[in-house]
Amino acid sequence: MNIVIKQGRLIDASQQLDTVQDIYISENKIVAIGEAPSGFKAEQTLDAHGKWVLPGLVDLCARLREPGSEYKATLLSELRAAMAGGVTSLACPPDTDPVLDEPGLVEMLKHRAKSHALAHVYPLGAVTRQLQGHLLTEMYALTAAGCVGFSQADTAIVDTQVLWRAFEYSATFGYTLFMRAEDPYLAKNGVAHDGEVASRLGLKGIPVAAESIALQTMLRIAQNTGANLHIARVSTAESVELIRQAKQAGGSITADVSIQHLHLTEMDIGFFDSMVHLKPPVRTQRDRDALRAGLLDGTLDAICSDHTPVDDDAKAVPFAESHPGASALELLLPLTLKWAAQAKLAPAQALLKITQAPAHILGISAGTLQVGATADVVIYDPEVEWRVESRVLVSQGKNTPFLNQSLSGKVSATITSGELVFQQETLQLGVQPAIHAV
Repeated sequence: MNIVIKQGRLIDASQQLDTVQDIYISENKIVAIGEAPSGFKAEQTLDAHGKWVLPGLVDLCARLREPGSEYKATLLSELRAAMAGGVTSLACPPDTDPVLDEPGLVEMLKHRAKSHALAHVYPLGAVTRQLQGHLLTEMYALTAAGCVGFSQADTAIVDTQVLWRAFEYSATFGYTLFMRAEDPYLAKNGVAHDGEVASRLGLKGIPVAAESIALQTMLRIAQNTGANLHIARVSTAESVELIRQAKQAGGSITADVSIQHLHLTEMDIGFFDSMVHLKPPVRTQRDRDALRAGLLDGTLDAICSDHTPVDDDAKAVPFAESHPGASALELLLPLTLKWAAQAKLAPAQALLKITQAPAHILGISAGTLQVGATADVVIYDPEVEWRVESRVLVSQGKNTPFLNQSLSGKVSATITSGELVFQQETLQLGVQPAIHAV
């Protein structure tokens, strides 16, 4: 399919591009920017005047709930949500049911995702069998099946000898470990940040030390083994400083923060709002400010959605009994740009955190508008004002702390591998294309 996107503002940090030009797509690739290549005949023409044309977003953590938790969401519903949010590539953690610890399960997930022809799905295999923290998985076989890295999701490896062996094994083969730092004993039964709000509400707290103690262990093992370590979903100022020091010492360390933690603090729990029950918990304003500063100075490399769809019943209970998590695929882009505006950061530099940077961490070719790249492209209208409501969210999970809030900017269309698969409004100037229903 030959597509031309006319007169959009092309923004791509990977090539320091911020200009109004046409972009041409043919045979699943971006073939030209500015002038049409010789012999190009457009079969679809999309008018992007007044809109932004961006690389497809790359998300480091999105739970798709298949296999095993289809009552919370389905693979199709969440891939459609990804398209509505402009997320064309995403990594999914291994905490499915069954756990992604066998090559056959990874191959099945990849096959099912590919059959929908929506977002590119990159599974993270389990570090240990059944995520139990005892026996290492066959990482080599899982990589051959399609895993781009390895994770324990939200489950800790308590046995540091097992943790050391996992780091050694991954270092031998050049794999990346995607680990969230949390001491399971200090965090046991905790549901909120261990601070003023939790004390006032009578909620069991999770101290900052639960993250920093586990993080120090991981950083020291990574330093000794030479493993590639990605710290997932950092939540505290202390962790930001530890990561900064580790990077200065020359370790192969990267880190991300969830979009929720860039905007929320413990005060947003309000009167037991279960939508703000997240893992890790949202913390103090000082922590949030440190996370923002860490992104600006490069200590934190990327922003993820930490998309975790939860069924309505699991949130319609007392805070401490509710399931943690937020639906965020459709909010990742506008909330990232909202942070950029507040930080007085150029859009291109903010978009780098959700395109090229996470693509580099995953080791995939994505997040760019360079000629020759796979045509994963998003058309975004920065002027649209909309209200986050259950009825407008495509995801099966309607659980978000930003429910009923107003946001600026919305994805108008998403192109994956050169095919127009999502369209919010009529952009077509010629023949109406076949679009996947959402």
